[in-house]
Amino acid sequence: MDIRVGDVIKMKKKHPCGSFEWEVLRIGADFRLKCMGCGHQIMIPRPQAEKNIKEIRRAAE
Repeated sequence: MDIRVGDVIKMKKKHPCGSFEWEVLRIGADFRLKCMGCGHQIMIPRPQAEKNIKEIRRAAE
């Protein structure tokens, strides 16, 4: 899966704040994601993140 830092991803399940969208801050064995609704940041294992991604919006290049 081609995900880059700065991309906005839409997940299958929503965050408790109600937002489905997350900004990718870091990529590696884990992803660091920032909720676009409330700004909360999480670390999530790559396989779990890739399984739950519904859509990817590319960052402006």
